[in-house]
Amino acid sequence: MVDLTALLADLAAESEQLDALVAELPPAGWDRPTPAPGWTVAHQVAHLAWTDHVAHLAATDESAFFASVTSAPDPSRLVEDGAESFLAPPPALLARWRAGRSALADALADVPPGQKMPWYGTSMSPASMATARLMETWAHGEDVADALDVRRTPTARLRHVAHLGFRTLGHGFAAHGRAVPTAPVRVELTPPAGGDVWAFGPADAADRVTGPALDFCLLVTQRRHRADLALVATGPVADEWLDVAQAFAGPPGDKREPASGTPS
Repeated sequence: MVDLTALLADLAAESEQLDALVAELPPAGWDRPTPAPGWTVAHQVAHLAWTDHVAHLAATDESAFFASVTSAPDPSRLVEDGAESFLAPPPALLARWRAGRSALADALADVPPGQKMPWYGTSMSPASMATARLMETWAHGEDVADALDVRRTPTARLRHVAHLGFRTLGHGFAAHGRAVPTAPVRVELTPPAGGDVWAFGPADAADRVTGPALDFCLLVTQRRHRADLALVATGPVADEWLDVAQAFAGPPGDKREPASGTPS
């Protein structure tokens, strides 16, 4: 069974790492463009604050959560409009994000055992929601770090992101309009600090993905193109998966272009 208390502690640590990147930024720093087209550093933090807010609604008030979806002027722009609606001067935005993520952690801890909460196209347990929030916080933190020319040291918290990336294999195929494969895939990843391999899936699976855990996490969050990563796919299902992998809900995102130009 997942230890929700430990998971929430990891989520808090991931949030604090990003918080430390932006807390002392001058206004111009918040306006710096990130790799996401049209999104500044402020947009990235506003997106996290907005998503924490709607996740809190899902955990505490299902009717209000559903109302936030049905009342959206343009459902196809729900994420973009949500980020825009939470933009504010940096001190206010930072305070809103901090208060919102704290309130969400408390709410997730209070969800009765066995109860799930609604989400976009699915339902989530508190542990699944906390994992998803950690994944998003890390991924958007990568965008902020890229914008600020900062190289972050990866941590063991990436195991949560990697596990989510593995579990969402079928979602990646379905989101891209492709048949969900029935063949199992084995994933073996080298942790950031070395040590025992992080392994997911049957040990005897013919299809396999191997490589650094950081690279796998960058791929499934669509922060890097597979051509720029040291991942090795063995078998047709594994190879196709690296083209469609996405650990986040919703339609396919705008994938990053390879840094080296057109992939071979």
